[in-house]
Amino acid sequence: MRSVVCLLLVFLLSSCYNQVRHTPDEWEGYNFIVTADSIRLVCQQPDELPFDSVVVYNDDNIVVADIMTLPMDTVDSVWVKVARDQSTQGWIHESELLPGVSPDDPISRFIDIFSDVHLLIFLAFVVVVFGIYGLRKLSRRNAYIVHFRDISSFYPSLLAILVATSAVFYATIQMFAEESWNHFYYHPTLNPFSLPLHLGLFIISVWAIIIIAIATVEDTFKRLNAAEAVLYLCGLGAVCAVNYVFYTIATLYYIGYPCLLLYVLFAFRQYFKHSHPRYRCGSCGSELTHKGACPSCGAINE
Repeated sequence: MRSVVCLLLVFLLSSCYNQVRHTPDEWEGYNFIVTADSIRLVCQQPDELPFDSVVVYNDDNIVVADIMTLPMDTVDSVWVKVARDQSTQGWIHESELLPGVSPDDPISRFIDIFSDVHLLIFLAFVVVVFGIYGLRKLSRRNAYIVHFRDISSFYPSLLAILVATSAVFYATIQMFAEESWNHFYYHPTLNPFSLPLHLGLFIISVWAIIIIAIATVEDTFKRLNAAEAVLYLCGLGAVCAVNYVFYTIATLYYIGYPCLLLYVLFAFRQYFKHSHPRYRCGSCGSELTHKGACPSCGAINE
């Protein structure tokens, strides 16, 4: 269960189209991990000559020791002093430092890793291909599939809707509130009440997905045998993955919003028309979506 929760957090707190821009408000005392192969630091202060240098390497832990602003510097006016230890410290342009480091926080590192455009394009391709293939295999086996041959529980449909909605919400924050997302990147928290309203609502949606996902798993195993439940949850996972990839990318081109509205209407229509239990078995009391033989006890209901 922990791995599932972590995967959900990774997907929902990462971007598949826009690499994070690093512009934090406070530096001093901030901890980084070097993600580049190496970073060269100037030992003397930037306004002193000549320059000696030291190098920090991939996976080194460094801390911001000081900041200096040189208005006359035409390359970058902000210089940052970082230190690995007492003997390895020096200055570097902020614009040169930031692409080669990541905040020393697990959430920020997850965001960094999954912000790699090439990686996520590949993941998107894999998710779509295997999602479509898996759903076709399930339909041929006449297995239960969310939205089409669903179980009589609204949790799976609600989970798929929440994932799509969160993807649209996340992409919207990236496009229209990038500065607040950058601050969240450097000071991540899963407490929605300590964040601005739009970020707080997004984190609430993440927690809602986790809670509904747990409820979905529990309810599915109550309604189906173990083999059918696992197969159904795999199909549901594929639908959620396709939803996340599609709505995150579609929102870039502003078609994610009408598509989300149509998808929500479709999901509600499919559930209440085909899966919502409208009857109960007169013999055992099991929920039935239509009259006829009860799948639980075999009694005929007319």
